[in-house]
Amino acid sequence: MTIKEIMLKRESLYSKYACYDHESIRLDDFAPDIRPNFFRDIDRIIHSDSYTRYMDKTQVFSNTKNDNITKRMVHVQLVSKIGRTIGRALSLNEDLIEAIALGHDLGHVPFGHTGEAFLNKLSQEYNEGNFMHNIQSVRTMMVLENKNISIQVLDGILCHNGEFEMKEYYPKKKNIQNFLDDYYNCYQDSEYAKKLIPMTLEGCVVRISDIIAYIGRDIEDAIKLSVFDINNLPKDITNIIGNSNSQIVNNIILDIIKNSYNKNYIKLSDEMFMAITQLKKFNYQHIYHKANTEDDLKLYEEMFNSVFKQNIYNIDNNLNNCQIFTDFLNLQPDKYLNETTTARKVIDYIAGMTDDYFIKHYKQLKSIKF
Repeated sequence: MTIKEIMLKRESLYSKYACYDHESIRLDDFAPDIRPNFFRDIDRIIHSDSYTRYMDKTQVFSNTKNDNITKRMVHVQLVSKIGRTIGRALSLNEDLIEAIALGHDLGHVPFGHTGEAFLNKLSQEYNEGNFMHNIQSVRTMMVLENKNISIQVLDGILCHNGEFEMKEYYPKKKNIQNFLDDYYNCYQDSEYAKKLIPMTLEGCVVRISDIIAYIGRDIEDAIKLSVFDINNLPKDITNIIGNSNSQIVNNIILDIIKNSYNKNYIKLSDEMFMAITQLKKFNYQHIYHKANTEDDLKLYEEMFNSVFKQNIYNIDNNLNNCQIFTDFLNLQPDKYLNETTTARKVIDYIAGMTDDYFIKHYKQLKSIKF
């Protein structure tokens, strides 16, 4: 028995609804080694530059002085752990779940969803279509870092959007062309992106795990920053879902396992789905809409506009001593440089920035006239 066969012995325990290693499909060929396919994808993701930059990217709260507040790095690890817990209980492919979970937010921009909204506005203004972090996450692995990740992982990343909760998650069969159609359609139709369904049950697990990972943790962070009082949580919600992050995570996971065991779908009970929906709405009203002041939002929008337009100017005038050249464009292959529009180059550059890098970049630009 080979080492790879030993590593795949766990497949004997898989559900008939799991995605097996031999089903992995990719856009490009590669030389196999001892690692199973989706295990290999995990390695390619965690060794990427974009994964390293998770450590200084906003989850919800930006520019805090509290080191205990969740950053994007912690969030993706929580999604991975929650997803693998569900996956192990349901006898699914934990390697596939982990790869999707660890890669799902690689395209997130500085200042989280707030920054994403500003970059989306600029992307549309410059005729580059919609900007969404799930699309950019796929682009990061498929184009910018060219990691030859399996289609099942890329599809799970594209379809992960935890902003749109569902009571039942049924995977949708796809081939390579189906995936690529989904990917390109998202740039042109924001409503299309809301209807995406993963091609594997493992992708469905990550999608609900994304919600589980943030819905209680964000409450904890808000309490630490005195944005929110735990006593404000409605009792009709907490009686079902719990009133702490640990209870929320545990209760939702157990509910999913109970309702999804030996099924070809992932399902929440009516009661738990209602509690999640209500708690998410509550969080938007009492946490997310208060995470940034009006002054913060005005400043962030001005920062994005300035950084974007200055870098358009830098490229158009070939100012090759500027950071977009030294830190980004000079590291890209000729194919990217020749086939990518100026605006898309700037979008890719900004999307890859950490919060600190973005802030420093903006401060340097303030002394430049353009």
